[in-house]
Amino acid sequence: MRPRRLFLALLAALAMFATVLVTGLATTAPAAAHGAVTVAAPQWQPNTAYTAGTRVTYNGQDYECIQSHTSLTGWEPPNVPALWKAVSGGGDPGAPSAPGAPNVTGTTNTSISLSWGASTGTVTGYRVYEGSTVRATVGGTSATIGSLGTCTTHTYTVKAYNSAGESPASASATGTTNGCTGGGGKMAGAPYLYMGWGNPPAPATVMNATGVKSFTMAFILSSGGCTPAWDGQRPLTGGADAQAISAIKAAGGNVQISFGGWQGNKLGPNCSTPQAFAGAVQQVINAVGPAVVDFDIENTDEFENYTVQDRILNGLKIVKQNNPGVKVVVTFGTTRTGPNAHGIRLINQSKALGVPIDNYTIMPFDFGSSNIYQDTVNASEGLKNALKNAFGWSDAQAYAKMGISGMNGLSDQQELTTPATWTQIRDWARSKGLTRLAYWAVNRDRPCPGGGVVSNCSGISQSEWEFTRITAGF
Repeated sequence: MRPRRLFLALLAALAMFATVLVTGLATTAPAAAHGAVTVAAPQWQPNTAYTAGTRVTYNGQDYECIQSHTSLTGWEPPNVPALWKAVSGGGDPGAPSAPGAPNVTGTTNTSISLSWGASTGTVTGYRVYEGSTVRATVGGTSATIGSLGTCTTHTYTVKAYNSAGESPASASATGTTNGCTGGGGKMAGAPYLYMGWGNPPAPATVMNATGVKSFTMAFILSSGGCTPAWDGQRPLTGGADAQAISAIKAAGGNVQISFGGWQGNKLGPNCSTPQAFAGAVQQVINAVGPAVVDFDIENTDEFENYTVQDRILNGLKIVKQNNPGVKVVVTFGTTRTGPNAHGIRLINQSKALGVPIDNYTIMPFDFGSSNIYQDTVNASEGLKNALKNAFGWSDAQAYAKMGISGMNGLSDQQELTTPATWTQIRDWARSKGLTRLAYWAVNRDRPCPGGGVVSNCSGISQSEWEFTRITAGF
C-alpha cells in the first residue's frame, strides 16, 4: 500500500485534485461539493452490539451511542437517553434543525398541551406527530392536541418544516389526560396475603390488631389456558380468597390483586394475545372489585421473555382503558443498584408503548445484601434514575411512580430485615413521596427466632403482626 499512497500524493501535488475510487473500504465516501463528506448513518437495529461513539439513524434522526451495549427491542434511541444522544443529521437537506425537546405544559380530560424549543434555519411551521400520524400543525412553538379520551396516555414528537422538507424529529414527550379517578396518588400500605400457604390469618383479626386497611392478595395464575384462578386452582368467587376479600371490605379495607409471581402456570405465557390477557384480567376485576391490580412480572417465562413482556404491557393498556379507576402496578426484581437489563427494558418499553402504569415497584431482597436498608435505598435510587431517563421526569415525579415490596425477617438468601430496618425503609419511602409499600408476607408476620425461612413466621424475634403494623403507617 505504501507505493500506491506515494503515487497518489504525487498526483495530488501535480494536479491539485484527484478522484480516488477505493472498493471494499467502508470508511471512504465520495467527496461532495465544496469538499464536504456525507456519510449516511446506518439504521438502528435491535439485538446489535453498539460501542460508544457509533452513530445510527432512527425515524429520521441521527443518534450517537454514549454507552456501549447490545440493543434490544424497546431500547430504540429516543427511548433510552442513557444510551443514545441525538446529534445533527437526518431530516431533509435544507430543512430546519430538530426542534428542542417538547414538554407537557397542561392537560385536561380531553387535551394535552405541549411547548418546545425553536428550530434553527428557515422554519415555515411545526408538525406534532403521534407515531407516524400528524396530530397538529402550527406556526409557533406550542400546540394543544384535543379530542382525546379521558385518562389516556399519548407520546408525541415534533418536526419543523419548510419548502425543502422536514427536520429530524425532536425527542419525545408523554402526557396523560385528566380524569383518572384511580390513577396517581398514594396507595395504602398493603402487605401480601396468600390464602394457599403459610397458615393464612383471618384478615379482619390482623386489621383490628394493626390498623392496616389494605392487603395485596396473591396470586392469580392460569387454571389452564387463559383462564384465571386463585393459585391456578381456587375459584375467583365462593372460595377462601373471596371470603377473605369480603371480610377485608366489610372491615372498611380494600384489596390489591397480584397476578403472576415467581413460579406457577401464569397467564402471560398462556394468553395468546394482549386482548386475551386483558380479558382474563377483566374477569378478575369483575369478580373481585380491587382498588389496584399488581402484575408481578418475574422469572424467565415473563420477565426475561420479551414477547410475553410486551403481551402483558399491551394488555395493561386495554385494562387501564376499560378500568380508569383501578390503579395498575408492575412489580419486578432488582439488583442492589437498581433494575437489571430486563427491568430497564420493561420500563423503556412501557414508555415506548404508551402504557399508563401508575406505579413501578421493585423487590429489594434475594439480591445478595448485607445491609438491607442501604441496598434498598440504592436500588430505589437506581429505579428513580431509570424512570427519569425513560420519561424525562423530575426526581419528585419519578418517586411518585415508585414502590417498594420487601420481605420481612429472613429472606430466601438469609438477608435480614428487622422491624427497625423495615421502619427505616418505610420512613425513607414516605420522605421521598413513594406511593406503594408492600412486603412478603402477612403469613410470615409472626415470631419464630431461629426458625429459618419458613412460610408461617419470619425466622426472627418480633411481635405478632409487627411488620404489618409498621406498613399500616405508610
